[in-house]
Amino acid sequence: MSRAMRIVSRTLGGLVALLILLGLVMTLMSWNWLRPTINDRVSESLGRPFAIQGDLGLSWQWESWRLMPRVSAEDIVLGDPPELNQARGVDAGTEEARTARIGSIAVGLQPMALLQKRISLHDLVVRNASATLRRLEETQNNWQLAGDDSAENDSDTDQDSDSGWQFAIDQLDVDRVQVTLVDQVLDVDATATLETLGEPVRWEEVAGSDQPADSGEEATASGQGAPGSERDFRFAWQVEGTYRGSALNGEGRLGGPASLREGGRFPLEVHLSSGNSRLDVIGTLNDPMALAGMELDVGIAGDNLGDLYALTGVVLPQTPPYATRGHLSADLNRPDGGTFEYRDFDGTIGDSDIHGSLRYVNAEPRPTLTGELASKQLRFADLAPLVGADNEETGDSVNPDQPEDRVLPVSEFNTERWNTMDADVRFRAQNIVHGESLPLSNLNTHLVMNNGEILMDPLSFGVAGGQLNTTLRLSGQETPLRARIDTHARGLHLSEILPNNSDLTQGLGEINGDATLMGAGNSVAALLGSSDGELQLLIEQGRISRNLMELAGLNVGNYLIGELFGDEEVAIHCAAADLQINDGLVQPRIFTIDTDNAIINVEGAVNLANEQMDLTIKPESKGFRIFTLRTPLSVGGTFKDPSPGVEAAPLIARGAAAVALGTLAAPAAALGALVSTSAGEESQCGALIERMKTD
Repeated sequence: MSRAMRIVSRTLGGLVALLILLGLVMTLMSWNWLRPTINDRVSESLGRPFAIQGDLGLSWQWESWRLMPRVSAEDIVLGDPPELNQARGVDAGTEEARTARIGSIAVGLQPMALLQKRISLHDLVVRNASATLRRLEETQNNWQLAGDDSAENDSDTDQDSDSGWQFAIDQLDVDRVQVTLVDQVLDVDATATLETLGEPVRWEEVAGSDQPADSGEEATASGQGAPGSERDFRFAWQVEGTYRGSALNGEGRLGGPASLREGGRFPLEVHLSSGNSRLDVIGTLNDPMALAGMELDVGIAGDNLGDLYALTGVVLPQTPPYATRGHLSADLNRPDGGTFEYRDFDGTIGDSDIHGSLRYVNAEPRPTLTGELASKQLRFADLAPLVGADNEETGDSVNPDQPEDRVLPVSEFNTERWNTMDADVRFRAQNIVHGESLPLSNLNTHLVMNNGEILMDPLSFGVAGGQLNTTLRLSGQETPLRARIDTHARGLHLSEILPNNSDLTQGLGEINGDATLMGAGNSVAALLGSSDGELQLLIEQGRISRNLMELAGLNVGNYLIGELFGDEEVAIHCAAADLQINDGLVQPRIFTIDTDNAIINVEGAVNLANEQMDLTIKPESKGFRIFTLRTPLSVGGTFKDPSPGVEAAPLIARGAAAVALGTLAAPAAALGALVSTSAGEESQCGALIERMKTD
């Protein structure tokens, strides 16, 4: 052997001997002398007490002809932030002031992986671990570490993603981990327990054979063996406690460490219930260490869709009890913001069915919800909470503070949520159930919510053989809320609106009308009470009788018909109304009813702000056989308690109706567009309007 080779061999031998000696020294020496330094440095970095109270050690182990260091520590304690303890009035150092405690932990390291920019743990063993997560206010909790704000998190996330470092655990051994959540914001007090399953549970046994499994290519690339093996369930969890005063219970299963590596798919099973709410989830988290996305089959049920805002941040309407099931996909690595898609779901809201797909993008400046929904049968009673009305079928009230003497809903709109999300959603319903009194069908609406402003255009549906088309705009940016509604009714058949009585509905005509209203206020009552606008309405060839009023439950109408016509049924050739609304005061420019026996004019006003009525009905007989028509009638009182009566006034002079008609030429022109084109020359309303213009 040459002299150079002897020098090299001796040098290498010396280095190996030095490494062995260094390893022996590191193994045999006591590492507890480092505990004070480690405790101080970690406490200072985290801004809260940290202590390794037990032994700290280092050992070595052979694994597949590789020598790997193994670090262990016992009795590790992490305390709550001092400001949280102060807010709770708890002394530092007590059990109540701890965030987490671990009985023992051991980590097997693979140092050579550091050369490939990988933090690789051969195994992680945790024994007797527990944690208590607390939150007093939105930003006051014990799980946010010092300096860990959203802006820094975003910056750190970008740096980590750019650095190329990876993290992996080959084996995870946990006997029992217990985590308690005490959240005063969500009103949750619950404890979850995580335990290792005795034997792994195959993915197909839980999700079903129709669920897609890992491809062999993916399994081979990750070095994990047979297809689907990464998605075996390795842990079971349970949770018990309370949520918003109701019992909270849940269970499920989780995947193992092999599925936590980069590009892996971590299996997840959740069954959670609280009160009447239930959540069922089965699926996978994609690239779980980076939380890049998810593919989940989700079933959810509860009392009110609006309650989900606190958990999801998605603005949903107030509804009756609901249940839905569909597939939830998420891509959280998109540059324009994380994207969630709830596809091909089926569900119910009250007794109405709902189907469709929704897409939620967590973008700037506001998240956006888009999608299309459909319903085969929509019950009007299930829509009542959306418009602030009571459910007449169940008696449930969404306005518990509604005054007893008021009819218009005073419940205020929750506008503060409107600017937290934008939306563009289309909805169709084939059949709308509203008892037997108002047949509706083919609802079609397009809702756009943009920076606190809601636009529904169109909002249209079939009514009684005709069509009602509406455009609704609500400006939640303004205080109070401002609203505008434009609606057009065409071809509504009286025979389908009135009670199903062949004697009353035979040969009835139709209704046509237009209305425009603008108002400001944070409730339906306030909006109508301040509204400005106008309404035009024509009723062609109807019939009216006292018996009809009784069937419709209209006591005032019953009284008036009895006073005007006695008990007989009277044909209405035309009823024409042109109403002007100023600051909630409704006054008729025209309100005329042309019957076989008389022409009836209505005067006065209705105050929508205080729900007061002051109307005078002035009939003029077309003959001499109905003498009761010579005396005006009145309707006063409130919407809740109307008071009809006979007006103490002089007898109406003969020919007064003709004089009244002669003053209506200008507003009558606006009613011409509502004359039914199908009636042609036989239109009684057309003839009446022409008389108004020329008399």
